[in-house]
Amino acid sequence: MADTTPPLETARLRLRPFTAADVDAVHAYHRLEDVARYQYWQPRSRDEVAQEVAKWLEGGWDRPAPDAIVFAVTLKENGILIGDMVLLFRDQGARQGEIGFSFDPAHGGQGYATEAARAVLDFGFGQFNLHRIFGRCDARNMASWRLMERLDMRREAHFREHAMFKGGWDEEFYYAMLSREWADLRRGTN
Repeated sequence: MADTTPPLETARLRLRPFTAADVDAVHAYHRLEDVARYQYWQPRSRDEVAQEVAKWLEGGWDRPAPDAIVFAVTLKENGILIGDMVLLFRDQGARQGEIGFSFDPAHGGQGYATEAARAVLDFGFGQFNLHRIFGRCDARNMASWRLMERLDMRREAHFREHAMFKGGWDEEFYYAMLSREWADLRRGTN
């Protein structure tokens, strides 16, 4: 498949399609318990990461109505892969999307996840004309919900003991933003 969507660029980052050559870089952080703790998967073996990256390669970069687009988040200065972000298209008719992310903790605390997420929100609201983008996380995952708050997403729900997750009841926070709220942020009018 040919990629028709150009990579997204920010001041410090380049968000691009994944390649088969990215497996080792993704495995470096997907194998970590700290990264997998709040994900729906356990720490992944290299083979499991290779299978996941193969799915991402099929992606939706060249489709007019994709199910999801997964971005490899890289540093512009040296091309090092530091994380992955996904934009999932949850309801095409209602123009609803969801963001998700995993980052290598070795690159944490530098604002990279916030910078990348802003680019993905801009992409979703702009290129795909989404009306609403939401994100969700385990309530214990402070790094995740703080990221969504830095993006000025609104906490819409706190679900308590709503599903079994890794052997126990979980709690989830849902955050969201509307396209008009994003436009106001971009104009600096909120």
